[in-house]
Amino acid sequence: MTSTRSTTARLTQAGLNLIGQALSIYDADLRLAVCNRPFATMFDLPDRLTRPGTSFAETIRYLLERGEYGEVEDIDAMLDERVAQARAFEPHYLERTRPSGQIIAVEGSPLPQGGWVTVYTDITASRAQERLLRARSEVLSEQLLERHEALELANRKLAASNAALREAQAEATEMAARIQLTTEMLPAHIARLDRDRRYTFSNRRLGAVMPGAQSDILGLTMEEALGPRTYVDIKPRLTAALEGAPSVFEITHEPSARRIRISFTPDTSEGEVTGVYALSVDITEEAQARAAVAQSAGRQVAAQLTSGMAHDFANLLTVILGLKDRLAGLDLPSDAVPAVEAIGVAATRGGALIDRIARLSGPRDLVPRATDLAAFLAEAVLLAEASLPGGITLSTRVEGLDTPVLLDPEALRDAVLNLVLNARDAIGPEAGRIEIAAVNIRDTWVELSVTDSGPGFSAQALEKGVEPFFTEKGEDGTGLGLSMVYDLVKLAGGRTRLSNADGGGARVSLRLPLRQPPPGPAPTLVLLVEDAAHIREAVRDRLVAAGHSVVEAASVAEAKDVMAIDGIGMVLSDIMLKSSETGLDLARLAAERDLPVALMTSLPLDAPLYREAATDWPVIRKPFTLEKLAAALA
Repeated sequence: MTSTRSTTARLTQAGLNLIGQALSIYDADLRLAVCNRPFATMFDLPDRLTRPGTSFAETIRYLLERGEYGEVEDIDAMLDERVAQARAFEPHYLERTRPSGQIIAVEGSPLPQGGWVTVYTDITASRAQERLLRARSEVLSEQLLERHEALELANRKLAASNAALREAQAEATEMAARIQLTTEMLPAHIARLDRDRRYTFSNRRLGAVMPGAQSDILGLTMEEALGPRTYVDIKPRLTAALEGAPSVFEITHEPSARRIRISFTPDTSEGEVTGVYALSVDITEEAQARAAVAQSAGRQVAAQLTSGMAHDFANLLTVILGLKDRLAGLDLPSDAVPAVEAIGVAATRGGALIDRIARLSGPRDLVPRATDLAAFLAEAVLLAEASLPGGITLSTRVEGLDTPVLLDPEALRDAVLNLVLNARDAIGPEAGRIEIAAVNIRDTWVELSVTDSGPGFSAQALEKGVEPFFTEKGEDGTGLGLSMVYDLVKLAGGRTRLSNADGGGARVSLRLPLRQPPPGPAPTLVLLVEDAAHIREAVRDRLVAAGHSVVEAASVAEAKDVMAIDGIGMVLSDIMLKSSETGLDLARLAAERDLPVALMTSLPLDAPLYREAATDWPVIRKPFTLEKLAAALA
């Protein structure tokens, strides 16, 4: 019903605008109810005086101050007189000559429900013709009068046509503005290209879909707008669309590392393609999720295929080891003993290989949480340095990742340590360098790379390095290390790249989706446990600033009593407390009551309590910002 009324109102307004005369309707309160476009044009009124609800007095004051009624000594008195006349409205007809010389016929009629309607007619031309006719009627012939009447009729028709044209133009302009506004609100780039591959329409969203691209591209060719590097991937599909073949495809926009889906639809007229409509959408997150789902599905298939084989091989290896033990108990020739021992070593390595295959293909769920990459890399260095010879230095670098990101730190730690050990083996006994870097790539990816100063990857390793069982270590390698790293990254929706560094050496780059941790929980009642009063006060202030309510305890025993209070929504405790019980004991008790727990500490990364805590609960290192606290609480 609302839509019908709206349509009727628009049709009525359009009809009034087509009338050649000016029209205004004021209600009983002397406020404008409706007017048409000629009303505004005839008196050159600003938009604010043609809007419904505008007072009659405001319009008259504007006309008086502009000199519409000639020179007026007391505008306020004249205004009061005109308003009083309007309130005691009577039907009337008058002709008024404006300061410009225009003659207007004014005809007003009251309305039954109050108010009045007034029609204004420009009679300047007709009055001039009448004066001319009266002055020269004695010399005008009958034919001249007929031609005058025909010309006046033609002029009226022309004026009506011009009014209709202006109204259609106004409607078209308004519709085009609405379409442009609507398309610019969409999270996609919509455009049209002509046969010369130039943009004839764009909703100016190209820069939002492909970061770095300009948005004002009308008149540019696609190659000029996107750049040669991106255009070369799109050109074949655009050529096909200009030949009449629609297509939907995906590309990676290299300057921004984002995944884009593009649709081309030919624009045809009378069977001929005159251009192409283009729709571009950023599907980076969708592509990342799709890759993760595909990898997970592949893992399930691999698990089904390998589980039975691993079981059978394990049985065979058990038999082999049993026979080896039996052979070792026999009185064998001395030269047979090494062979029997070799059988045992081979069977044992086969068992370890089966275990790694099971871990590679077996189920593994990623558990992402807020991860401070600087602290994460510091811990990785601490764990890896024990396995590195003295001549190899291990360094880290973090760029653009000052706040926590959402990653699975346990799975990522396994991957990083695997790559560091591979780099160590590549460098060999000589002195060398290994660098672990974490870099923000255009707010889309976290690129974690391990670079060494060794001889670098061979051509074959660059091609097949992530394939299962590929190794260049001979009998010392299983060929499953990089495969497991590749599998982990794919499972997270990322990608792995092997390359050789510019200065020599190998580089393995892991690109993982850059996800910000969710905001901290909704304001809740937090049990804060900290034995140092000044630290407890500082943390309490941060919690209150984040919108939480806080109850405090200085020990585990005190916290146990407070934990019985109804409404406790979360426990935030220091790990190391001055008591026989630690924050871990309190965390276990809170977990039994289904209370969320976050721990804080200043212990070193290699402290046993720190390692134990980080395994099961989010740990935030002191001192910390509100952002890191919110990420830990999330």
